[in-house]
Amino acid sequence: MQLEGLQKIVVAALEEVKAQDIEVLDVRGIASFTDLMVIASGSSSRQVRALADKVIEKCAAAGVRPLGVEGQREAEWVLVDLNDIVLHVMLPQTRDFYNLEKLWSVNSAKALRS
Repeated sequence: MQLEGLQKIVVAALEEVKAQDIEVLDVRGIASFTDLMVIASGSSSRQVRALADKVIEKCAAAGVRPLGVEGQREAEWVLVDLNDIVLHVMLPQTRDFYNLEKLWSVNSAKALRS
């Protein structure tokens, strides 16, 4: 499946379950393990789990199975590795604490200056 098609499926699945603050980061120039990172928030552990489950369900229907899923039990931060896309679904306070957007934007700015 093409990257753009997979991205659309992931974002649509997140929107379907009312994810908050969906961000898509292109990390192709700075990460060797994936092309895109999608970061989204859920308002509760239950919603975080439901968001990850919906993405897994929609991707499986399109023939894409995750390489791995981490964090579903606690559901403060669920990571779904779809190979070309790594999805991070977090509670807002967890997202604020780890601030992945800033981490990856700092790295991409450094990579661009090199």
